[in-house]
Amino acid sequence: MTALEFTLVVLALSALAGFLGALTGLGGGVVVVPALTLALGVDMKYAIGASLVSVIATSSGAAAAYVREGFSSIRIGMFLEIATTIGAIVGALLASRVSTHALAIIFGLVLLQAAYLSFKGQPQEAARVESDALAKRLRMGGAYPVAGAREQYGVRHVPGGFGMMFGAGALSGLLGIGSGAVKVIAMDRIMRIPFKVSTTTSNFMIGVTAAASAGLYLKHGYINPHVAMPVMLGVLGGALLGAKVLVHARVKTLRLVFGVVILALAIEMIVNGITGKV
Repeated sequence: MTALEFTLVVLALSALAGFLGALTGLGGGVVVVPALTLALGVDMKYAIGASLVSVIATSSGAAAAYVREGFSSIRIGMFLEIATTIGAIVGALLASRVSTHALAIIFGLVLLQAAYLSFKGQPQEAARVESDALAKRLRMGGAYPVAGAREQYGVRHVPGGFGMMFGAGALSGLLGIGSGAVKVIAMDRIMRIPFKVSTTTSNFMIGVTAAASAGLYLKHGYINPHVAMPVMLGVLGGALLGAKVLVHARVKTLRLVFGVVILALAIEMIVNGITGKV
């Protein structure tokens, strides 16, 4: 494969990953890393480095639209970024000391969880709750657009959500993914934040999380511009398109297809990690 062919293939795969990631809320990294590793033979740590760069681009692109439309909560996002950033630095430090075989197995297990979430579908909007004492003190409650109006929401269980965000950041730094699924679970299921606010705030957060760990990958020489640049451009373009389609499209079938693809990648990644092929 020539350099031009490699770049075009990476662009196409990354654009698809960014589009699916924006629609499903799982992030494009869960497709980019295994695609580069399994399909194109890129060393996994270089694939993770490229994915982290693309995550920063995705957050800068798609999340900007969500903030403008009033879905993302900047206050919640910036507070929870304290936990995810610390976790991302810890994960990136561990990545330089963990073998690619172990990384492949861990990544495969994370992909299995992402496939499960895709098959399960989007959770239903939880009933509106009142903010608890800590959330009120931090002024985390807010409002988001619903049918042309602004609907108020409350926030609960801040410490539990903060703890899960540390784990999400560690996964991001270790595996080069936005770990959007973990962030959304923390905000939606634990903190009782409405699902659309959780998803869009997660998109806003992942750029800061990735930036914290991308610097360490750059320091260790794991970010190759020949791989990172087409991945970044492809994921950014796909994510911007996905952000526009998200508001109008029915994504149930797409999530099912995405889940099947992720499940296949998870099995192959785990098997290759165990047999030492990556």
